[in-house]
Amino acid sequence: MSSIPGHETRPHGVRSRPAVPRAPVRRHRFADRVLHAPQVLRALVRADEVWLVALAAWVGACAGVMVFLMTAAAQLMHEVLFALPAGVHLSAMPRVNAWRALLVPSLGGLALGVFGLVMGRLRPRRAVDAIEANALYGGRMSLNDSLIVMVQTILSNGVGASIGLEAGYAQIGAGLASRFGRGFRLRRSDMRLLVGCGAAGAIASAFDAPLTGAFYGFELVIGTYTLGTFAPVAVASLVAVSVLHTMGHAPFELHLTMPPLRSEDYVPILGTGLVCALIGIALMRGVTLTEDLFRRSGIPLWLRPVVGGLAVGAMALVSPMVLSSGHGVIGEVIEARYALPWVGLLVVLKACGSAISIGSGFRGGLFFASLFLGALVGKFAGGALALVSVNYTVPVVIMSVVGMSALAVAVVGGPLTMGFLALESTGSLPLTIAVLGACVVSAVTVRRTFGYSFATWRFHLRGEGIRSAVDIGWMRTLSVGRMMRHGTRTVPAEMPLAAFRAEFPLGSTQRVIALDAEGRYAGIVLVAESHAEADEHRVVGDILHHRDAVLLPDMSVKDAMALFEGSESDALAVVDGPATRQVVGLLTEYYALRRYSEELERRRRELAGE
Repeated sequence: MSSIPGHETRPHGVRSRPAVPRAPVRRHRFADRVLHAPQVLRALVRADEVWLVALAAWVGACAGVMVFLMTAAAQLMHEVLFALPAGVHLSAMPRVNAWRALLVPSLGGLALGVFGLVMGRLRPRRAVDAIEANALYGGRMSLNDSLIVMVQTILSNGVGASIGLEAGYAQIGAGLASRFGRGFRLRRSDMRLLVGCGAAGAIASAFDAPLTGAFYGFELVIGTYTLGTFAPVAVASLVAVSVLHTMGHAPFELHLTMPPLRSEDYVPILGTGLVCALIGIALMRGVTLTEDLFRRSGIPLWLRPVVGGLAVGAMALVSPMVLSSGHGVIGEVIEARYALPWVGLLVVLKACGSAISIGSGFRGGLFFASLFLGALVGKFAGGALALVSVNYTVPVVIMSVVGMSALAVAVVGGPLTMGFLALESTGSLPLTIAVLGACVVSAVTVRRTFGYSFATWRFHLRGEGIRSAVDIGWMRTLSVGRMMRHGTRTVPAEMPLAAFRAEFPLGSTQRVIALDAEGRYAGIVLVAESHAEADEHRVVGDILHHRDAVLLPDMSVKDAMALFEGSESDALAVVDGPATRQVVGLLTEYYALRRYSEELERRRRELAGE
């Protein structure tokens, strides 16, 4: 037999029949053929988790390579476009040529806008990120869309937009993992796990922090932590860091000397966590407000990055720290002796620069921007505390690290992720404990007052009910159309009750669907109630229930259960549409609950590795 589905071979000497019209055969794309694993390897990966770990290691290696290439590309753009010395970070420059500061971000925004306009016509669909893919689509992502996002992120960061590369790192790492997962035909749970491995490897190599990357995968991309998922994610993170060390050095390097931490320092540290939570909420709201202002301005979508780039360039004339993500200057910011008003001005400039960059259409995330902004906020809090109290102060370096982690938790999420980042960056376990305390305060405050991280807030604005990467996509696939019973008997609503009782005696069925004169759904008649009715002159239409409560085939089980509860019914008719109201089936509340419970138990077993 041929290896291509839909094609058959004939024995030699057998004449072919005359050509008969047949359905078109789906052609496999070139990428599908190239990235399709042999059957032996697919069987090994599906049958033995050791081979899944080996696949995770390969995904981590690819993620480490992509992080190195993306970082090198962005740095090369900085050096060429802003005339920097080799190896010098843009944000670490004491000053930047005024014309370059204004022209490079604005012209780069024009290039990004034109690129987005062309890609929007060629590929009009929206790219799916790792969190959304794992929450709704079982880990399935488009590699082509991920490559486009990667290019847009490099271009945005390379022309000086006040955003980081971490969103692009995670996108391409998860996109490659998803593509390899499809090549190996992984199960839904394994596919989601491998996507988490790709994102974890990317973040681990970006920060030279395997634990940080691993828990980024657990908390933000996979949505849960189990012993069964630990080995693949940890291996992917370790391999990604090792590969990056082989090729060069990590984009983020923080070497700080930490003073001892006192027990009385915890009060201002926890207070800083609260302040960072409020600033994080303001930053996320600011991005939304900026987008709304650009939308109301009437400026074409492809021209908005030009205006945003010009605004960021103008702020860079005050301080180049506004440009790019701030990798090269965060250590200097933490240890430098800046005047308190200058630190406060930097907080405002960096927050506005990040909000304008994303709101105007530059591609990227707020991961490192929130770290950098949090370091500034912590430094300001430490300086303000020193002004208020002469006898009691907390070292500014401690407050900066606390603010860095707490603000990142408010914006990105993941308290353990940021706690391990502080541990792997400073090597101080006492400080890590204090950081975790501030992170908990920040996370709880954001959860109670705002309810979203930056990623899930963007989903909320699009109308998606996603709060995390926990798999809820199966609820959408468990639709009413899949659960309903077909072939339901119907009767006309004008049918006399006497004739109805003769056709449906007690015990024959519980309920029957009635149709109006035009054959549309009219309601449900209960057989027991029809036999209890004494008036012989009445018709079926006089005792109908749930005339307006109907289900649609594309409703999820969650929507169906809400309608069952609202209508106080144990069974509802399924119609093809709200206008036509043609009956296509019947669904009972008992069966929907049973299928829902079965799927929940199945997901629980997958998470537990059973």
